Amino acid sequence: MQTLKGRVAIVTGASRSKGIGTAICHELAEAGADIFFTHFSPYDESSGNGCEGDWPNQLSKELQAKGVRAEHMHLDLGEEDTPTRLLQEVENRLGVASVLVHNATYQTNTNFRTLDVETLDTYYRINNRGPILLSTAFAKRFEQTFSKEHGGRIIHLVSGGPDPDNLAYIATKGTIRALTYPLAVGLAPLGITVNSVDPGPTDSGWIDEELKQQFLPLFPKGRVGVPQDAAKLIRFLASADADWITGQTIESNGGFLGK
Repeated sequence: MQTLKGRVAIVTGASRSKGIGTAICHELAEAGADIFFTHFSPYDESSGNGCEGDWPNQLSKELQAKGVRAEHMHLDLGEEDTPTRLLQEVENRLGVASVLVHNATYQTNTNFRTLDVETLDTYYRINNRGPILLSTAFAKRFEQTFSKEHGGRIIHLVSGGPDPDNLAYIATKGTIRALTYPLAVGLAPLGITVNSVDPGPTDSGWIDEELKQQFLPLFPKGRVGVPQDAAKLIRFLASADADWITGQTIESNGGFLGK
């Protein structure tokens, strides 16, 4: 059922075939949405899980095969003009977006010995400043284009827990958690819902066999999370059926027993 037909959805951070961003693009496309996704290969090459050749063009073709329009651009969320450039590019190619999914993120191991000013500032620019200003710019453009009844959606991917080797990541994701409720209250009069999804440990390419065996006892359902788990929830949150759900952080993690 194409519940998002005629909508334009932005998904940041769809750089790899096994990534959550790619799964989100596929789910939203199957619901009928036209997709504009971003990618940033320098991060995947240096700190992520590696690049996969001409993946952005391949993903575009896969999405177009579902009968929707699909566009993409290389984008650094840490640059100051990113919100304006991205939204204008989306409008030029597909029209004004009414769904925004913040999936792109920056992550490197940081503990109390290694965390420094430069690292923390990098995390802030990409994980906080970029998504926050993109959300507010998205809302302003939505307000100028659509009525309240059109229904806008902002969805963040967040994380948490006590991992002492992920201090900066958890701190910046925690900021987005804290923003979700007040931003939802502020944007409700415009017809925009704001929610966050915490998918827990997800096998998007970084979980090797050793880690998998460590994680399995912590998942009551007997398997590790996969990107499609988060993507299906995001598809629902983007739909009209979720119009009454806003200001929430949903832990969709299969009952994960870890913290």
